[in-house]
Amino acid sequence: MSVRVLPDFLVNQIAAGEVVENPASAVKELVENALDAGATQIVVDVVDGGRTSISVVDNGRGMGKDDLGRAIMRHATSKLPTDDLTNITYMGFRGEALPSIASVSNMTIDTYAAGEPNGWSLDATTGEIRPAAWEGGTRIKVQNLFANVPARLKFLRGDRAETMSVLDVIKRLAMARRDVGFVLNNKWFFPRGQDLMARMASVMGDDILGRMLEIDAKSESDDMTLTGFISEPTLRRASSVDQFLFVNGRPIKDKVVVGALRAAYMDVMHAREFPLCALFLNLNPANVDVNVSPAKTEVHFLEPSHIRAFIIKNLREKLSETMMQATHNFVSHDIVATPHQMNIPSSDALSMSVPTSGAAHMPGGGMRVADSGWNNRDDARPGTTDFVVNKLAQTDTPMAQNVVDAFSDFPLGRAIGQIGDKYILAEHNNDLIIIDQHAAHERITYERVRRHAMKTQPLLTPIVINMRAEDVVAVLTVADELKASGLTLDAFGDDAIAIFEKPADWDLNWANLLHDIADEVRANGHSVQLNEKLHLKLANWACHHSVRAGQKLDLNQMNALLRDIENTTRGGQCNHGRPVYKIIPIADLDVIFERS
Repeated sequence: MSVRVLPDFLVNQIAAGEVVENPASAVKELVENALDAGATQIVVDVVDGGRTSISVVDNGRGMGKDDLGRAIMRHATSKLPTDDLTNITYMGFRGEALPSIASVSNMTIDTYAAGEPNGWSLDATTGEIRPAAWEGGTRIKVQNLFANVPARLKFLRGDRAETMSVLDVIKRLAMARRDVGFVLNNKWFFPRGQDLMARMASVMGDDILGRMLEIDAKSESDDMTLTGFISEPTLRRASSVDQFLFVNGRPIKDKVVVGALRAAYMDVMHAREFPLCALFLNLNPANVDVNVSPAKTEVHFLEPSHIRAFIIKNLREKLSETMMQATHNFVSHDIVATPHQMNIPSSDALSMSVPTSGAAHMPGGGMRVADSGWNNRDDARPGTTDFVVNKLAQTDTPMAQNVVDAFSDFPLGRAIGQIGDKYILAEHNNDLIIIDQHAAHERITYERVRRHAMKTQPLLTPIVINMRAEDVVAVLTVADELKASGLTLDAFGDDAIAIFEKPADWDLNWANLLHDIADEVRANGHSVQLNEKLHLKLANWACHHSVRAGQKLDLNQMNALLRDIENTTRGGQCNHGRPVYKIIPIADLDVIFERS
């Protein structure tokens, strides 16, 4: 068969198959064009999910007659003033959107540019341009999408589902550009000039208010920044629907960034649950390639491992803030000093409460968790009832009120009792706080074990594992990450890996593990297999060596536990992602008892 040059209409339809997957992708391209034109207000209307009609109206710069005629030509764009593909600062740049959409629909464009004698109207089907009474910006109407491509039309979902896909596109662009107002179907409004938290609430829902953690980080070389918000670990979704990720202002779905987000939440959230976020990564355009896919939602980083490490480090640091750090309640006077400030033993393992025989050994080494005196009533630790009473007894002030006041600087307040031998009740500024004693101590134990448990064991005889050459390459790309988790390895020829050092006391099927790591690296560009196994091992150990539900505690024990969880990283949730405490404002109690 001889080589055939395809006709323009077929070339455009093939391009449309890549660029215009559904009505939502058409809306995305049209709205991005409006943003690139400097619009500050964009109104979108779709009928029947977009298959019957799509209308996008903006107040941007508009086009003159000559530009309007070129706009529907393939690879004609105003977004590349030079031939430099390494410095793309516009949302669009390929020049494929308008001709692709026009090839699978009936499209008209009404526009006006300053300096023109009048507006202009283009019928993309015939190419005819005629004067119009349009007075500002641009309106693009797309009707009968895929009418001439019935094979594509039959794959569209129901009208409601397609409308929700359009809404998702608008949400992501509205999050990226808070300086622009967006309206969809006169039903969903995202006003211009909203701050990030207000825009997030309008996009994700009001349940995020007060439960998001701010990120504001800069790389050591000042060439990269990460800003935005991530959710508290106890605020999660069943899918990634509320994860909004941006690179240089562009909404993206990138496996490096998504993988880093998952890794950061590894030991505070179940693997089948998803955190919420709006994260903005900004870096030199030369270090990221956005010319990867026609839909422009994928990117390639020049140094993906550097990007991943930067994101994980800063998200983990934010998630590791203790309650005392987050509320800035560190004070200097004796009554509310922390255990570390006073050199008082803390609640290390509650060995009197844990059913073990002899000393409990941590996984990964010879450390012991000993009885630190957490249960000793004579210890009178700072923040316990005995300590406060003893201090106040030395003063001439009324004791009852001062006992309450002495706990006011602690975020979890003072313990007032125990219910069901599993929940601690506390009060702080008249709010009621309920603490799960097992979840709290499980997190305390896990964090202390985690800091000390990773010991490695050099091997006299390396463990050699035969693998395919491509699997060897995949494993070696994450060798530095594996070494940080205690596994030192290198190539052993072209088709084998040799392990020279491993985590102490770990008996794993190393061949299966390395093959799983290779599969994950090839699929996602990174691997969390070893870190997840480490987390599960330590989490199970912490769970079995923590105070149990059903154990009675006295007030000193309860208060000591509260002080420790306030100073423990990731103290708001246990190792399995369950909440450690719940705060019930007194206003909510007033509502329950009809006092409001």
